[in-house]
Amino acid sequence: MEHDSDIVIAGGGLNGPALALGLARAGFSVTVVDARPAAIRAGDNFDGRGYALALASQRLLRRIGVWDRVEANAQPMLEIKVTDGRAGEGPSPFLLHFDHAEIEEGPMGFMLEDRFLYRAFQEAMHEAPRITTIHEDSVVAQAPGTAGVTVTLASGRQLGAALLVGCDGRQSGVAMRAGIRRTGWGYGQTALVCAIAHEKPHHGIAHQFFMPPGPLAILPLPGNRSSIVWTESDAMAARIDAMEDDDYLAVLRPRFGDFLGEISLAGERFTYPLGLTVANRFAAPRIALVGDAAHGMHPIAGQGLNAGLRDVGALVQVLTEARRRGEDIGMIQVLERYQEWRRFDTQALAMATDMTNRLFSNDNPLLRLGRDIGMGLINLAPGLRRGVIREAAGLTGDLPELMRA
Repeated sequence: MEHDSDIVIAGGGLNGPALALGLARAGFSVTVVDARPAAIRAGDNFDGRGYALALASQRLLRRIGVWDRVEANAQPMLEIKVTDGRAGEGPSPFLLHFDHAEIEEGPMGFMLEDRFLYRAFQEAMHEAPRITTIHEDSVVAQAPGTAGVTVTLASGRQLGAALLVGCDGRQSGVAMRAGIRRTGWGYGQTALVCAIAHEKPHHGIAHQFFMPPGPLAILPLPGNRSSIVWTESDAMAARIDAMEDDDYLAVLRPRFGDFLGEISLAGERFTYPLGLTVANRFAAPRIALVGDAAHGMHPIAGQGLNAGLRDVGALVQVLTEARRRGEDIGMIQVLERYQEWRRFDTQALAMATDMTNRLFSNDNPLLRLGRDIGMGLINLAPGLRRGVIREAAGLTGDLPELMRA
């Protein structure tokens, strides 16, 4: 069949453009179908949304030509402090303290605002001759065959390709049409997300404060600002979200503490229901799933986008190696190599975040004692501590070439 491009990507958020750029640099022609207008997230206004990018993810962004566009706006994460306690009572004396100086590679990661990352992806794709972007349209049907896949868009346009990749989120239409089911559950928790301005400098330190309803993450942004990911029960989160800004801050302050001085809201407020969902397969004939289309997990370790970028690196490598061998990149035998590479790692990460959330999001006194002692013991063991730092930096496991030094 006639192919308009080698690969069609459904979804133009972050993983889709990252995959397109990685594939284009490997010599593939790519069409990205993005349901949103080109400029919807590329404005200059600060809205508070940001991402914790592991060091391995930063390497991938550099290799695909994006990092140089955003580096000036990135905040290195130099330390991470993890504590346990209750709102208004302060943290337990037992804590975990991770310092980037304990590893040789550099900062554990970087905080980067959504507006800068999305705009950099759009600019890089616009400049890439092998990438075609279709905005304000979406994939509504797919017909895989022996010679390729025919993709039908909402506009009625049809595209032919060797492979269709779903980067279209947790409710992936690509996955549903391919008959790929999901396993997962909700947590009865909602993340309240915002940014705050604070009086004192954060010195590049990220904080994770575990409380019975759920964790509070305080993540450093450039200047005296931090990104907040604050977990509460669904009912409590709905009440807090309905409050005026002053009342919202009044609820946040006893949880946040006063270590950064006076705080105020900066940017918009968002809420996201939390749950775990993993596709039962990451591949089907002529179909592959990447990012949230393949897996969605609790943000407790900030690994959502990082896991998606690992998918990107792995799929680019598998397809590049298959082409060198003269194989059809849409064959299920090729795509199963990607699935085997990523599915075990993803399931392990999803279970780890699930268990951590269940262990810390409760007020059981025996569990509290056990986890506090456990954190204290890890903090006293340099080898274990360095292992956790390398894990947080994304430097462990079978890294794709795009994420290696």
